[in-house]
Amino acid sequence: MAATLRSLGIKTRTCRRAVRELRSYEEEVEKEAAKTAAMKESGADPYDLKQQENVLAESRMMIPDCHKRLEATLAELEATLAELKESGEQGDEIGEAESVITEVETVFEQLEDQLTSQERRCVEVLASILVKYLP
Repeated sequence: MAATLRSLGIKTRTCRRAVRELRSYEEEVEKEAAKTAAMKESGADPYDLKQQENVLAESRMMIPDCHKRLEATLAELEATLAELKESGEQGDEIGEAESVITEVETVFEQLEDQLTSQERRCVEVLASILVKYLP
C-alpha cells in the first residue's frame, strides 16, 4: 500500500505542476497580447508586428494542450484516490490530493467562465458588424 500512497503523492504533485503551467501560459498570453496591442498602437514595423502576433498565437496554442494534460492528470489522481479510500488507506497524502482536486476544479470553473465571456464578446462583435453592414 505504501507504493499506492507514494503514487498518490506523485500524481498530486503532477496536478499541481500542471496547474502552475496553465497559469503560467495564461499570464504569458496576457503579457504577449499587451505587447502586441502596444506595438499596434505605436505603429511598429509590419514584420515585427507579424512576428509578435506569431508569438502570441503560439502562446495561445499551449493553453488547450495544457488543459488536456491537466484533465488527464486529474482523472488519474481521482482514480488513485478512490482506490485508496476504497481500501481504507490513511495518510496526509489523501488530504493533499483532495485539496489539489478542489483547486483544479476551481481552475476549470474559472476557465469555463472566461470562455463564456469570450463567447459573449464574439457575439457582440458579430452583432455590431451585422447591424453596421445589413440594411
